[in-house]
Amino acid sequence: MRIGFDAKRTVQNNTGLGNYSRYVIETVSDYFPDNHYLCFAPKKKENSRLKTILARTDVSFVFPRGIFKLFPSFWRLLGVKRDIKEQKIAVFHGLSNELPVGIEKTGVKTVVTIHDLIFLRYPEYYKPIDRKIYRAKFKRACKKADKIIAVSECTKRDVISFFHIPEQKIEVVYQGCHPNFRRGAPACAPPRLEKYHLPHRFILSVGSIEARKNLLLPVKALSKIPEDVHLVAVGKPTPYQAEVEAYAAKNGLSSRLHIINNVAFEDLPAIYQSAAVFVYPSFFEGFGIPIIEALSSGVPVIAATGSCLEEAGGLNSVYIDPNDDAELAKKINTILGNKELSDSMIAAGKMYVQRFSEKAIAEQLMQIYKLL
Repeated sequence: MRIGFDAKRTVQNNTGLGNYSRYVIETVSDYFPDNHYLCFAPKKKENSRLKTILARTDVSFVFPRGIFKLFPSFWRLLGVKRDIKEQKIAVFHGLSNELPVGIEKTGVKTVVTIHDLIFLRYPEYYKPIDRKIYRAKFKRACKKADKIIAVSECTKRDVISFFHIPEQKIEVVYQGCHPNFRRGAPACAPPRLEKYHLPHRFILSVGSIEARKNLLLPVKALSKIPEDVHLVAVGKPTPYQAEVEAYAAKNGLSSRLHIINNVAFEDLPAIYQSAAVFVYPSFFEGFGIPIIEALSSGVPVIAATGSCLEEAGGLNSVYIDPNDDAELAKKINTILGNKELSDSMIAAGKMYVQRFSEKAIAEQLMQIYKLL
């Protein structure tokens, strides 16, 4: 079978949708190498995370030709249909909420992954023009696709509710994380991590430093936990970071807050594995991959209620109101002060994340492709 992917994010994004795209391509390639996978990308771009994909004999990249080299976005939206037909693709998978306009007229079966509809649930986090564009693109993709993949039951419910899509058209396929998070930190990890100046004992948060991710909550909780415990936050900066830093400064917490904006992906597993507790107090998520990374790394997890994070964390993680810093501090103190509890959460977490294994996810995806 020849399977095509919208590979814009695969090539151009280092986190988030890029990680998902690379994960899907690598996973199906690993477990179903007899197929050929074609990645349609509007631009060529240096990306260290692409090395393992580019080395695969069953994966090829297709880029714009001719006049479309000058208009790569237009090629991805419309012009790519010609290349999809020429390559005799059986199934085309839009990995990041979109499908080319008019692809339903090519005879090629289509799948689209919808990650979340946060822009509809929490419009205050998005510019009006972005909300309008996202709604049009996502809704059209859902209407035209032969099958929709939702990354969580929460996202599935939102697709049904907001876009009025029949439930039978949607399959939930979770995302796993890179296998490096399941492996012990390599011997070279300590000297490599020295560049980040990590404190001796810390709780960890990973994700873009933006209002929705709610980093301010664990910063507020710092005043209620032992002074030798610091908070390390890893993520892409936004203007919200200044608000968090200002609060920390005003309340004498700056020395215990460590925000790191540029962490090499290969260093992330060791950072996770050095943490005492992982906190993820986001107001809303489509799924919550950092939780899977934390559980795979052997770290107890505290997450927020209100979206899908219970799906990612399972029954043995802890969940708190994303507006209650006192409750968060209490849960952190309980885990830090009870090694037996911490160890049991770690063991249960490692068992729970087995359901997100590469093999299980690859088989689910291939089943969808074959039944179209």
